[in-house]
Amino acid sequence: MSTQIRQFNLQKYGALIVLVLMIILNGFITPNFLAIGTLWNVLIQAFPVILMALGMTMVIATGGIDISVGSTMAISSIILAKLSIHLEWNFGLSLLVALLAAGAFGLFNGVLVGVFHLQPIISTLILMVSGRGIAQLVNDGVVISFYGNRYTDMGVYRIGGVLPIQVVMIVIAVAVVYFLVNRTSFGCYLQAVGDNGRTARLTGVRTTQILICVYLLCALLAGFAASFETLRLCSADPNNIGNNIELDCVAAVAVGGTSMSGGKAHVLGTVVGALVMQLVTTMVNMNNIPYAYSLIVKAAIIVVALYLQHRKD
Repeated sequence: MSTQIRQFNLQKYGALIVLVLMIILNGFITPNFLAIGTLWNVLIQAFPVILMALGMTMVIATGGIDISVGSTMAISSIILAKLSIHLEWNFGLSLLVALLAAGAFGLFNGVLVGVFHLQPIISTLILMVSGRGIAQLVNDGVVISFYGNRYTDMGVYRIGGVLPIQVVMIVIAVAVVYFLVNRTSFGCYLQAVGDNGRTARLTGVRTTQILICVYLLCALLAGFAASFETLRLCSADPNNIGNNIELDCVAAVAVGGTSMSGGKAHVLGTVVGALVMQLVTTMVNMNNIPYAYSLIVKAAIIVVALYLQHRKD
């Protein structure tokens, strides 16, 4: 029994244990890691992955996956910059159009998966490839930079001069998604679809609508993350923004404990997983270690997380 309890605790708290160990390790080997400025920077840099991983958590909980979030991020970014900087539209309207474009991507994915029953990885692969091309065509592949523009300070705004706006947005996004998943019928339904879609449909769950909604929400979170990243970086690069970010998002979900085969969604675990991925990157960057090593470490963490999931199943 004691072995089973230890195994259960390791499966349940494994991601949190890894996060604590990463913090301790960085505290010893990474210069100035425990400085408040460094910790804020870790959260700021983890912001897009956390937001998009929250959406990915809902998608994966239904038994699907969305590998087009990086392209969604790219097209939202370039549309926002193109409209607000080049065409000098009202910023609020530009942001709305960028989010609508992201939502259209999510709706497209949801319809392919929910209505036409295409495999999620194939459906989202279509937009992963074509979406990046669309983003490049919006401004002919040219990066839009706006340093010194009136929008420059928006992405680095700190409440009271201390608390980064991204941290506040993380708290709000986590609270909203946690409430949706754990306190509403929608959350119960999406997890039921992941457990057994056919059974859920026979019991009256509108599986098609649920699937469309989760892909739509995932894309909107990607668009929202893109908007803040664009403002923080003061540039929109359709060629590189969001490039391969879907890998970190999927990794965060897997490390956080959500089953890759669908079912129970662990929202808070996903946040922990995203922070683990970011701490690996931070450790590598701040210690002048070749970036390739971070990919190896992340891969090892994913393998362990999937192994623990397999043992649990």
